[in-house]
Amino acid sequence: MTTLLLVRHGETDWNAEGRLQGHTDTLLNDFGRRQAKALAEDLAGRRIDALYAGDPARARETAEIVGARIHLPVELLVDLREKDWGTWEGLTSIERERVAFVGETTEAHRARVHRVLRSISERHPGGRVLVVTHGGSIRRVQAAAMGMALPVVENCGLWLVAYEDGAFRPID
Repeated sequence: MTTLLLVRHGETDWNAEGRLQGHTDTLLNDFGRRQAKALAEDLAGRRIDALYAGDPARARETAEIVGARIHLPVELLVDLREKDWGTWEGLTSIERERVAFVGETTEAHRARVHRVLRSISERHPGGRVLVVTHGGSIRRVQAAAMGMALPVVENCGLWLVAYEDGAFRPID
């Protein structure tokens, strides 16, 4: 069994404004950096064997802050990116009402995220792996593990899942 510690990146200005980020490369704001530092302190005493992150700056910087504290390098993986919101990138929920969606399907996003997390898990059998990713990506794993997605994990929130025998299952 591999334990995946899934973390949503720290806050960005777009998070604070309710804008979809998807593949847009937004930066952590000052509050997001403080969140990442607090997460790093919380994780400092835990066993973590490897650290992965999506390549957008918000995930990468969150992981780098944590990695510096827990003394692990960050391996960046493109497939850990959030859903590509296409025409909805950068829009608030009110703005999205006026724009037709053209972008990555939820099914394609789910397949991509599951594939990369299976690969990570298979590289670290029996390991505890920290993965800094995105809210929607975590929801795709929750749906697989629990049969439904939970509300979006808060910025720098942590959700644990086990990968065993080809399946994800929640950890209490």
